[in-house]
Amino acid sequence: MMVIRPIRAEDYAELYDIAVESGHGFTSLPVNDELLQRKISRSEASFAKQVEKPGDEGYLFVLEDPQTGAVLGTSAIEAAVGLEDAFYHYHLGKVVHTSRALGVYNPVDILTLCNDYTGVSELCTLFLRESSRKQNNGRLLSKFRFLFIAEFRQRFADRVIAEMRGVSDEDGHSPFWKWLQDSFFSVDFPTADYLTGIGQKVFIAELMPKYPIYVSLLSKDAQAVIGKVHEKTRPALALLQSEGFSNTGYVDIFDAGPTVEAKVEHIRTVRGSRRLQVQIGAVTGGQPYMVSNTKLEDFRATWLYLLPDENSDVVIIPQDCADLLQLNSGDWVRIARI
Repeated sequence: MMVIRPIRAEDYAELYDIAVESGHGFTSLPVNDELLQRKISRSEASFAKQVEKPGDEGYLFVLEDPQTGAVLGTSAIEAAVGLEDAFYHYHLGKVVHTSRALGVYNPVDILTLCNDYTGVSELCTLFLRESSRKQNNGRLLSKFRFLFIAEFRQRFADRVIAEMRGVSDEDGHSPFWKWLQDSFFSVDFPTADYLTGIGQKVFIAELMPKYPIYVSLLSKDAQAVIGKVHEKTRPALALLQSEGFSNTGYVDIFDAGPTVEAKVEHIRTVRGSRRLQVQIGAVTGGQPYMVSNTKLEDFRATWLYLLPDENSDVVIIPQDCADLLQLNSGDWVRIARI
């Protein structure tokens, strides 16, 4: 039985290893000592902070094997993006070139630089180590965040987004960025990606083309990857789509990966979650459920088989799970089908 918990300062070494393993294109985990330590400190401060509305908080979690203490993955939520630093996207839209006299009607795709997602909450920093991609570990590491959002609703915006990793090769080269690099930046994709990850975003405002880009002017390779995800990101995208997330035309400015969004009230797990009181006892059979305690700084979540009664406000939890989640009889939990 695995457990999700807030990251702690002593997790730094394993977080660094995860940052190395995540590779190019994983902007939110740069391989940088100072930045990773700052992420941990910011997360600890966010959990300790009294919050009435979302601000510049970032909540970073780890998936831990409680038997060994090993950190197997990480996952995070940003409360409100773009409040301190500009949060850029391209929006894929259309313009129409038409002439009634000549009988010409040409709709053309364009990419427009924007900050439309300023203030929304973001799911980010999801990475599960290769050896742990089994059972329900991946689903738990992604979907438990909806239990956290549902439980601490005032800490998050009404809309949630997730940036999906776009197409790049094993060396971290993006066909989309290659066109931008040749035309405007003269900086390769891994460098641009790393600079963004460590918070140095001024170069975007300085060098990014200010006017809409006609997609037809891009290279064929660049056009082909707009709105497409990295092969390893397809399962994560499918999971979010099953929760009600959809792409409304926004793509990443570096690799053109899609950004998906949903209103919190429409997210399947948020809608389907229930807050129930704990009774400790034996459980036989049942269905797979995520379950979390309702604590903030001592938040814990896991998954197990449960038999909740739809007509009862009480759920039976086995003793080992109660211990893992730091629960006693009479405490409250939030559950949802996994």
